[in-house]
Amino acid sequence: MLFSVIVPVYNRRDEIEELMASLARQTSKNFEAIIVEDGSTDPCGDIVERWANTGQVKAHYYYKENEGRSIARNHGIERACGDYFVFFDSDCVIPEDYFAALTHALEQHYVPCFGGPDTASNDFTDVQKAINFSMTAFLTTGGIRGGKVQLEKFVPRSFNMGYSREVWEKVGGFREMFSEDIDMSTRVRQAGFEIRLIREACVYHKRRTSIAKFARQTYVFGLSRITLKLLYPDSLKLVHTLPALFVLGCLFLIVTSLTVCKWAITPLLLYAALLWLSALVSTRSLKISLLAVVTSFVQLFSYGSGFIKAFVWKIVLRHGRDINEEIAMRKGK
Repeated sequence: MLFSVIVPVYNRRDEIEELMASLARQTSKNFEAIIVEDGSTDPCGDIVERWANTGQVKAHYYYKENEGRSIARNHGIERACGDYFVFFDSDCVIPEDYFAALTHALEQHYVPCFGGPDTASNDFTDVQKAINFSMTAFLTTGGIRGGKVQLEKFVPRSFNMGYSREVWEKVGGFREMFSEDIDMSTRVRQAGFEIRLIREACVYHKRRTSIAKFARQTYVFGLSRITLKLLYPDSLKLVHTLPALFVLGCLFLIVTSLTVCKWAITPLLLYAALLWLSALVSTRSLKISLLAVVTSFVQLFSYGSGFIKAFVWKIVLRHGRDINEEIAMRKGK
């Protein structure tokens, strides 16, 4: 089996350097790398060419006008030679045994579509490690996103997912919208294909490098959940409303503690303490565990706020009942 690795990139030279270095270190070389530059003003073609010339990784570089990362992925698929397409984000670093582990897993139990988990590398910053905890812990939204304990069916994410050429020929490529990976996975399932989480196929994912950027990202996740609801009416589950309920609950507890009883804030403090303890056990760092409490609250409040705003605007007030707004926001970002 030949894998075609497809990576959209927009002004991320440093990230591409690290990604290409990690691909060059792979113990299994049964893949090609296709880097699609989505109209960057600071292109990375020279970096890709340099790594290709070393002979350590078979790499191809394509430059196109800026249209969005989903269209860039589709651009790469159309030029790929592989039997199976694997998608990474540019801020991923790939462990050296990734393709060996993926090949073994598919030989043992072939699936036409898979997703893999992400984690933090030892050289990540403390903020990145705290964000990683927030995005993978069951106490936040890890259960929604496919953690070790899951609250819904596993949905691959575009930073580490793949599907066969057969899937592409039947389902097509990604749509240019927020949460395009959830949309893609939904269409794959609706077409009758099996999707599986392959835990051995793990990547190091840097996500956002600051809390402000992380807040913006998770806010958009909340907005897009309502877009998915409009596309697929049965897709919204009770579990997806938990961050919004958390926001409303926190506001209620804070107001109550200020106006009625100061002890009303206790449940919120207990939750923060539980987050800190869980993060301390996971990261074994006092500093990172304290940061993880901050990033977890930021994640839940940002996601919940985006969800509430989109719910009121699109469901209650019935505005913007298609994905055009999402596409416009993505292109203008």
